[in-house]
Amino acid sequence: MMLDMALDESDTDTIEEVYHEIEAIDKEISKLSLELMLDEEDDKKNAIVSINAGAGGTDAQDWAEMLFRMYMRWTERKGFQAKIIDFQPGDEAGIKSVTFTASGEYAYGYLRAEKGVHRLVRISPFNASHKRQTSFASVFVYPEIDKTIVIDIDDKDLRIDVFRASGAGGQHVNKTSSAVRITHLPTGIAVQCQQEKSQHRNKEMAMKVLKARLYQQEKLKQDEKKQKLHDSKDDIAWGSQIRSYVLHPYQMVKDHRINLEVGDVNSVLDGAIDPFIEGVLLSR
Repeated sequence: MMLDMALDESDTDTIEEVYHEIEAIDKEISKLSLELMLDEEDDKKNAIVSINAGAGGTDAQDWAEMLFRMYMRWTERKGFQAKIIDFQPGDEAGIKSVTFTASGEYAYGYLRAEKGVHRLVRISPFNASHKRQTSFASVFVYPEIDKTIVIDIDDKDLRIDVFRASGAGGQHVNKTSSAVRITHLPTGIAVQCQQEKSQHRNKEMAMKVLKARLYQQEKLKQDEKKQKLHDSKDDIAWGSQIRSYVLHPYQMVKDHRINLEVGDVNSVLDGAIDPFIEGVLLSR
C-alpha cells in the first residue's frame, strides 16, 4: 500500500514537471514570435510618446490624463524609464497634451502598436445631469533618434521661442522664461519642452523631439509616402479609434484592429495593455 502511494505521488510530480515544461515552452514560443514581430529598423529604440486630448472638452482632457497614467503604469511594469518632456494641463481638469520618453529595449517596437485614437465611454463626472459622455484622445509614437544618426537642421530654418512654463515643476518654472518652443519652418513641425529648470536643457530636449519627428518624416518619404508626418494622424474623433474603453452601460475594452475584448477595464487602465500590444504585433 505504501509503495502504491509512493508511485502515485511520483506520478503526480512527473505530471507537474511536464506541465511546467510545457508552460515554459509556450512562453518561449510566444517570446520568440513577438521578437520576430519586433524586427523593424527602429524597434529597439526608445520611444517618444505624445498624448493629445480630442473631441469631448473637459472629459477628453481628463481622458488624456487617464491614458497618460495607463502608459506610466505600463512602463513601470516593463521596467522602462519614463521622462516627461512637455505637460500642458487642462483648463478645468486633466491635460490638454503630454509628451514623454519611454526608455528601454524595444520600447518603440512595443509602443508603436498604440498609435491611434483611443475612445472612452462613461458617465461624465463633469456633467451635472450625469449623462453618458464619449471622449477621444490621440496617441502618437516616434522612435528616439540614436546619437550616431545625423539629422541636418539649418539654424535659419528654426524659430525658437522662450516663455514661462505653465505646468507642474515647482515654483522655479513659473518665475523664469525657461520653457522653449522650437518651430521647424519648412515643415511647420513645432515642439516644446518646459519640464526642466534650465532653458538650455529644455532646448536640448525639444531638439531631440524635433529630430525624431523629422527622422520619422524622412522615413515616410523613403517609403514613397509623400505626405507630412502630421497628415498621417487620424482625426481625434468618432470613427477613427483603434480602441474603445467602455465604463457604462457595461465594462469592456475592445481593440477594433484585432477584435480583442477584455472585461477587466480597471486592470487595463492600470497598465495591463500587453494583450492588446502583443495581439496587434502578432497580427502583422
